[in-house]
Amino acid sequence: MTRHALEQVTDFGDFTRGKELKEVLKQSFNSSSPSQNCLSNVRVSPDGRHIHVIQQTPKSGLMTCDKYQRAHLVQCQKQLDLVLTRNLPIVDVIYFAHSSADDGSTVLGVIFENGKVEFWRFSERKSGWNLFHSADLCNSPRAKIVSVCLCQNFIIWCEERPPSELQSSSVSSVPRNNFRFCICKRTFEVDEGGVSLGGVKIALHNNPCYLVVSSGDLVYLLPDTNEHPIIPVSKVFLAWSPQHDIFKVHSVSSGTLLIRNSTANKESDFKRLVTDCIGILSLNITPPDICGFCPTGAGDLLLLLSTGWVCTMQRDGVLRHIYKLPDNCLTTCGTQNSLKLYRDIIALTAGRMMYLIDAKCGLEMQRITLKREGLLFVNCLESHSPQMLSESGLFVVIQREVEAKLKPSGAHSENINPSAILAEAVFEEACKYYQQRSLSTTQLTVEKLKKGGMFQAPISLAAIIRDYLSNQKMKSAGHEKLLSSLDSELKSLVALEDIKTSMVKASEKNLANSCETLVHQEISRLLSSEIDRENLQYLNSIFNLFPTETWQAVQTVLQLRCNGEGSLSSKAPAELWKIVLCPVQTTANFTHCNGQQLQTHAPANVAVPVFELLCHTIFKFQPSWLPRFLELAQQQSVSSTTSSWSFGVKESSESLPLYKRALAVLPCKGAYQDLEVELLLCSQRPNAVMQALRILMGLGQWDRVTQVAQRFCCQSPLLNKEIFTTLLCEVSQHRHLDPYLDLLWALCPEDMTVTGILNIVLKNLPSSGQSCTGPFQGSQHSSQLTIGLLKPLLTKVLQRETKPSQRYADILQSPTHPPPTPPRQVKGLPKVTTELDIDLSERGPSGSQVGLV
Repeated sequence: MTRHALEQVTDFGDFTRGKELKEVLKQSFNSSSPSQNCLSNVRVSPDGRHIHVIQQTPKSGLMTCDKYQRAHLVQCQKQLDLVLTRNLPIVDVIYFAHSSADDGSTVLGVIFENGKVEFWRFSERKSGWNLFHSADLCNSPRAKIVSVCLCQNFIIWCEERPPSELQSSSVSSVPRNNFRFCICKRTFEVDEGGVSLGGVKIALHNNPCYLVVSSGDLVYLLPDTNEHPIIPVSKVFLAWSPQHDIFKVHSVSSGTLLIRNSTANKESDFKRLVTDCIGILSLNITPPDICGFCPTGAGDLLLLLSTGWVCTMQRDGVLRHIYKLPDNCLTTCGTQNSLKLYRDIIALTAGRMMYLIDAKCGLEMQRITLKREGLLFVNCLESHSPQMLSESGLFVVIQREVEAKLKPSGAHSENINPSAILAEAVFEEACKYYQQRSLSTTQLTVEKLKKGGMFQAPISLAAIIRDYLSNQKMKSAGHEKLLSSLDSELKSLVALEDIKTSMVKASEKNLANSCETLVHQEISRLLSSEIDRENLQYLNSIFNLFPTETWQAVQTVLQLRCNGEGSLSSKAPAELWKIVLCPVQTTANFTHCNGQQLQTHAPANVAVPVFELLCHTIFKFQPSWLPRFLELAQQQSVSSTTSSWSFGVKESSESLPLYKRALAVLPCKGAYQDLEVELLLCSQRPNAVMQALRILMGLGQWDRVTQVAQRFCCQSPLLNKEIFTTLLCEVSQHRHLDPYLDLLWALCPEDMTVTGILNIVLKNLPSSGQSCTGPFQGSQHSSQLTIGLLKPLLTKVLQRETKPSQRYADILQSPTHPPPTPPRQVKGLPKVTTELDIDLSERGPSGSQVGLV
C-alpha cells in the first residue's frame, strides 16, 4: 500500500534572517489572538523561496526571508532586504507573473490599507530586493482596502468607502453602515520598467465586507468572518467574472441561487443583485459557516464547512460533497486549519492532524499526526506534493513505499503482498462495523483493534487469509471450518486483487480489458448481497465513471437476452432481482413531475437506487429496451412468492411503482414522449393508461389513440367507461376522430344512457361565436358536433334502453308448477317409526295399498 510520510526540507538555516523567522513564527503559531493567527499573516511565494510575515503589533511592518539559489555569491556581497518606505497597516502581498522573469526574478506588490501599493522586484543578480515604484490603487484618498487578489490581468480588491462617496441605494432591512464597501478592479501590465495600471472600475456597490479569492477566471466574494456577520446576507456568497461582469449568488446549502449579467457600462448594486433571493434570505435557515477555502485554479473553489464537510463549489454552480471530517473535529482544533489542493490530492490540517484525501472519489488516503500546527502552501515547482510551513521549518509529504517499488514497465511486482493487503482490508472493515455498534464517540482505529485484544474475529479472519494465501496447513479445526465457509469469498477477493495488480502493470492497449473485467466483478459482487448506503454510493460511482463497461456488465450479470419478437428474458436468480427491485421511499430525495424525475435540493452525493441506475444505463445505450425491461421487472416482482418485495403489484404510500421509477430516468423536456407512452402502457395500470392516452391525444396520434382504447377497454368496466367518456369529450370538441366513430361507438359501455351521453356532449361543446348552419348538417369547415354524427350512437343506446334486458331473464322465468315440498323433519331428533306410519305409507288416499316411492 502507498504510505505517505512528512519529511523536513529545511529548518530555515538557508533563509536570510532564519533565526528571527523561527522566533516570529513560534510567537505567531502559539498566539491565541485571531488577528495574530499564523494562517492569516504568513505568506509563502509561489516558488517557495520567499516567506513574508505581516506584522500588526506592536507596530505594522513586513518581515521577509529569502532563500538564494547561489549561496556562494551571496556570501561575497551585501544582500538587499525588502524595507518598506512607509509604516502603515499592510493588507496583503501579491505576486505578479511576468514573461521576462530570468535569474529567479520576482515581482511583488505590497498593498497598504490606505490604498497605496509598492512594487518590488527580487533578483539574485542585483543582490535582492529593489523598489520599482509606488502607486495609488484607489481613487479616493479616504478609501480603506480590506482584501485584494489577482485574476488574470486584473487587480481585484474590496474597499471601504466613506459615507459621502457611497451610492444612495442601500438595503433597508439592515443598517446602512454594514454596506459601506464596494468591489473594484484595475488592469495591470508588468514590463521591465515596472507595473503599469489601468483605470479604476467599480464592479459592485453597497456590499458587505468580502474576502476576494481568485480561482482561474472567476473571483469569489466570501463573507469576512472577522467582521460582524450580517445575518441575512451572510447566508450567501458571490462568484464574479471580471472579464464578462457576470455575478452568481451561491449558497453552501443549495448551490447556485441566481445568475445576473451586468448591463454594459453600468455598475451593479448589491441590493438589486440579491433582491431575487430575498425569499431565501428571509428563511429561518442557517447554512454552515465557511471555515476554510482554497482556489483550485480552474474556476472551482474548495470549501471547508463548519459541519466538517469538505466540498467543491464548481464553476457551474454545483456543490459537490467530497469528504466528511470526524465529528467535533473542528470544534476541538479551533481556527487552526489549512486547506490546499495538490492535483488530485486534498491536504487538510485540522489542529495537529493532517488528512490526505483523494479529490476524485473522496476516499481518505491517510492521516498524519503532526508535532506542531502548520500552514499548507503550494510550490509551483512541485505542485503535486503537499508542503507545510511550521515553526520548525519547511516540510514535504513524500511517498516512501511507492518510490521504493517503482520499476521499469514490464517488470514483475514481487513486492506486492496480497495477504497483507487483504488482512488490512479485514481490519478496516471491522473498524467500521464495530464503530457503528459502539456507544462510545471515541474513534476506533486499526491500531487499537490490533492491540486491544477485545475483538478476536478480525484477528482470526486475518490469520485465515494469510494462511490461505501462503498455502500453509491449518492447525485448528475451527480454522478449517471457517475456511470452507469462506472459500468462495476468499477466491473472489484474491481474483479482485489480481485484477487490480494486472491493471497497475497493464499497457494502454490491455487496460480497457482489465477495466471491463474489474467493473464486471465489482457489479456482480455488489448485487450478490444486501446493499447498504456506502455500497450504493460506490455502485453509483462505478456507473458514473465507467458507463460503457457497466452496460456490458449489466447484460452479463442479469443475463439479459432479446428474442426476435422484441421481448427481453433474464435467467438471473430471484435473489438478484430482489436487490435490483429494492423499493424506494416516496419521502426520499427524489420527486416526480409528470412521471419524470426532478432532484430536489439534496447533497451532491445522494445515491440513486439500483433499479434507477439500470434504467438509466439502458436508456443511454439501448432506449428501445427500456419498456421491455420494465415488463421483465414487473414479471419478476409478481412471480415472486415473497410478499415483502412484490413491489410492482400494488402502489402504496410507502413505495413507488416500477413504472414511475422507470419514468424517472427520462428527461423532463418531453423529447421522449413515445418512450414515455410505452412505459405507461407497459404498467397496465388504469391511471397510467389514461395518462398515456392523454399524451397521444396531445400529440394528435388518433390512430394510436383508438388502438390503445380497443386494447384496454376490455380490461375493466370502469376503465372502459373512463376511456369512452374521455374520447366522447374529444369528439365534442373537434373532428379529428370522425374517421374512427364507428369504432368508438362500439366501445360504449352497457350502462351508458342517452341522457348521460347528451350531458357529456353539452358540457364539452367548444364555446364559439360562429353560427352553426343547423342541427343536422354542418358546413365543410365547421368543427361543431352535429346530431348526424351522434345518431348511430344514440340509436344504439336507445334501442338498448327500450329492449327488455335479458340480464335477469333466467331469474324471472319460473316453471308452471311449483317444485314439490321437501319432507319436513326436525334436525337432530331421530325419526321413530310407528305402526300408524307404516300403515299410512302402505295405503293410498282411498285406502288401497301402494308401493313405497
